[in-house]
Amino acid sequence: MQICRFTLFAVLGIVLVACGNNETTSTAASDELVIRIGAAAPLTGPQAHVGKDNEYGTRMAIDDANAKGLMIGGKKARFELLSEDDQTDPKTATIVAQKLVDAKVNGVIGHMNSGTSIPAASIYFKNGIPQISPSATAVKFTAQGYNTSFRVMTNDAQQGQALGEFATQVLGLKKIAVIDDRTAYGQGLADEFVKAAQASGAQIVAREYTTDKSVDFTAVLTSIKGKQPELLFFGGMDPQGVPMVKQLRALGMKTQFVMGDGGYTPKLIELAGGAEEGTYASLPGVPLDNMPSGRDFSKRYEARFHQPIQLYAPYCYDAVNVMIAAMQKAGSAEPAKYLPEVGKVVLDGVTAKISFDEKGDIKGGAVTIYQVRQGKWSAVQTMGGAPAAH
Repeated sequence: MQICRFTLFAVLGIVLVACGNNETTSTAASDELVIRIGAAAPLTGPQAHVGKDNEYGTRMAIDDANAKGLMIGGKKARFELLSEDDQTDPKTATIVAQKLVDAKVNGVIGHMNSGTSIPAASIYFKNGIPQISPSATAVKFTAQGYNTSFRVMTNDAQQGQALGEFATQVLGLKKIAVIDDRTAYGQGLADEFVKAAQASGAQIVAREYTTDKSVDFTAVLTSIKGKQPELLFFGGMDPQGVPMVKQLRALGMKTQFVMGDGGYTPKLIELAGGAEEGTYASLPGVPLDNMPSGRDFSKRYEARFHQPIQLYAPYCYDAVNVMIAAMQKAGSAEPAKYLPEVGKVVLDGVTAKISFDEKGDIKGGAVTIYQVRQGKWSAVQTMGGAPAAH
């Protein structure tokens, strides 16, 4: 029994010492403000390459902020990233959102997809957590009336209109077929494209649907082939865009192939095996090379992560800096205190000069159309802004 009592006292002593050490650490760090930034994107599955790109862009902004030793409310700020995988699934997205809220994040960068951003937004709103999406383009995202929802990318109405006008007015094509993947993003963008194309006198000769999991489009493309469209627009992401354009060409169709921002990736060129040559895709904003800090961002990103930018990393970088600017203006990282400042931020970002309208949408967003030329994406024209370099 003596041995047991001694052991018990020793254990208690260790516990007391440990508690004392934690208290000392906490006191010593009282002048440091730890700010937790949540991020949500698909980190597994077919869209993981784009989701990791989002994570990298967010991490780069946080690391840059930490390197600057920023002060917020008189304290040195130290930013931490909490990254979660929403698997592009709306239900998983709400679980992830609640997890981030429970972790007491100060703000959220995400989600990547419209279909995940829209349901997650209600959870952030109920808990007063600012959410800035770098890439959710569905009009509904900021139309839900949540004062916590913002985005640094043009919405589907703006992008769809630009694509529709480019197809009909610039390319001069009037017989158009449309396929979308039935996601909030894909369908929303396709709907806006159709509106703009029809307003410019185009005839929609086919309107078909698929899913964001499908890879065999032979049947639907064969059906469309008989209607002899001059252009096929696909509302979806590159995991479906790659097999679709390959099967389009395998059927001997010379139809022009056009996608939105979901197709503007190095991965589409890497995997399409040459079938992508001549394909068009859009991306909100002007080309990075035309932005004052765009080339520097690209070089630093590639040096850090040993890969080219996939898609939305620069937008994630800007979203983080918008959030930090609001915190600095408010002198606080408490969501309730800095939220009113987010909508007032005016920032010269990597992707654009950023400011928001009353809904949380970026003002005056330009959209650039790109084409695959000799195995590379080349800027063709910027709609709503100055022409891009050819």
